[in-house]
Amino acid sequence: MSSDAIATARGEVAPLIERWYMLVVMCVVYAINIAARYVVTTVFEPIRLELKLTDTAAAFLTGPPLALFYVSCGIPIAWLADRSNRRNIVAASLIVWSGFTVFCGTASSFLEFLLGRIGAGIGEAGATPPSASLVSDCFPAGRRAMALSVFALGAPVGAWLASDVAGAAAQRYGWRGAFYALGVPGVLLGVLLLATLREPKRGQLDALAADARAGFAEVLIFLWRQRAAFHVIMGAGVCSLWGWGLVWWTPTFLLRTYGLSVGEAGAITGHIHLVGGIAASVAAAWLMSRPFMRSPRRVLLALGLVTAGATVPSIIAYWTHSLALARLMFWVYIPAIYFFIGPCMALVANLAPSHMRAGFTAWSGLVGNVFNLIVAVQVVGILSDSFAGAHGSDAASLRWALLLLAPTGFWATWHFYRAARTVDADLERVGGHGP
Repeated sequence: MSSDAIATARGEVAPLIERWYMLVVMCVVYAINIAARYVVTTVFEPIRLELKLTDTAAAFLTGPPLALFYVSCGIPIAWLADRSNRRNIVAASLIVWSGFTVFCGTASSFLEFLLGRIGAGIGEAGATPPSASLVSDCFPAGRRAMALSVFALGAPVGAWLASDVAGAAAQRYGWRGAFYALGVPGVLLGVLLLATLREPKRGQLDALAADARAGFAEVLIFLWRQRAAFHVIMGAGVCSLWGWGLVWWTPTFLLRTYGLSVGEAGAITGHIHLVGGIAASVAAAWLMSRPFMRSPRRVLLALGLVTAGATVPSIIAYWTHSLALARLMFWVYIPAIYFFIGPCMALVANLAPSHMRAGFTAWSGLVGNVFNLIVAVQVVGILSDSFAGAHGSDAASLRWALLLLAPTGFWATWHFYRAARTVDADLERVGGHGP
C-alpha cells in the first residue's frame, strides 16, 4: 500500500475524492484568473480606439499596472499563505479581482481603467501561489507533476474564455460586456469556494514535512542555492515572455493584418487555446505520469525540446502574409506554451521545502509576470510605435516588433537544459522526488 493510501486510511489526509475536488476547483479558479488577466488582449484595439491611445500607451494601460501590483503583492501574500489559511486567501483574492474586472467594464476614462487593472492585479496576486500549494498538499511528490498539469488545464480554458467567450460578448454588447461576462461568475465562485472546501494539513504527503516558518530572505537565499529551481523559474519566465507575450498581441495582429473583426480574431485564437491548449496540457499530464518520466532530468529535457521545436513556427506565424499558414503555425506553437506550465509548477514545488512552497511559487510568478505583462507587452508596444514612425502604428510595425520577440523561445530552452544538470542533487537536498 502506498504512503498516500496509508495516510488516508489513518485519517491523516482527506479522502481521494475530496482532494480531487480541491484540484478541480483550483483549476477553475486558475481559469478565471487567466481569463480576467488576458481579456484585454481580445478587446485591446476597441479600448485603444475609444480612449484614443498609441500602442505604447495602450500597452501600458492594459499590462504593466496589473503586473506591477501583482508581483509587488504576490510575495507578501505568499508569505502569508505559508503561515495561514490558504483557502480563505484564494477565495478573498478571487472575489477582489473579479469585482475589479467588473469595474474595468464600467470605466469611461484612462484613469478609471487604470484603477480597475491595479485592483485586479492586487486580487490576482493571491491566486496561484496558495492554489498551487493547496494542490501540492493533496498529492504526494511522485504524483505532483500529474496533479499540477491537471491544474494547468485552467490556463487554456481561461485563455479560451478570454478569447472566444469574451470576444463573442464584445461583438454583441461592446468591449465592456467582455469584462462583465468574466467578473460576475468569479464573485459567485469565490463564495462557493468558501462554502465547500477545507484547508488541508501543510506538508501532509511530503517525505520531509517541515513545521518551520521561513522569512523572505531565507526563502530567497535557499531558492538561489537551488540552482535547478532558479533555472526552472527562469525557463518558465522566458516561456511566458516568448509564448504569452506573443499571444497577448496576436488578436490585434490579426485585426490589423487580415482585417478581421474582434469576434473573428477571438474565435481563431480561442479555439486553438481551448482544443490545442487542453490537448497539450493533457499530453503533459499523461507524459509526466509515465514511469520512464520519473527522472526529473528527462522532464527538463522534454520541456527544452518542446519549447525549441515550437519556437520556429512562432517565427513563421508572424513572418508570413498568408492567414492560412499563420493559422497552421498558431496550431503548433500556441498549444506548446501550455505544455511547460504543469511540469514547471511541479518541479518548483518539489524543489522547495513544504514551508517555502508558496514562496517559491510566488517568485516564479513574479518572474513570469514581469517578463510577460511588463517586458513583453510594453516592449512590443514601444517597438511597434518606433517602427511605425510619424504615421502611427500599423500592421507592418507590429509584425516586426513581434518577430523580434519570437526567437526568445531558444533562451528558455537553454535554462531548461541548465536546470537538468543539477536537479537530482537539488531534489535530494529537500528530500524530494522526481515528478
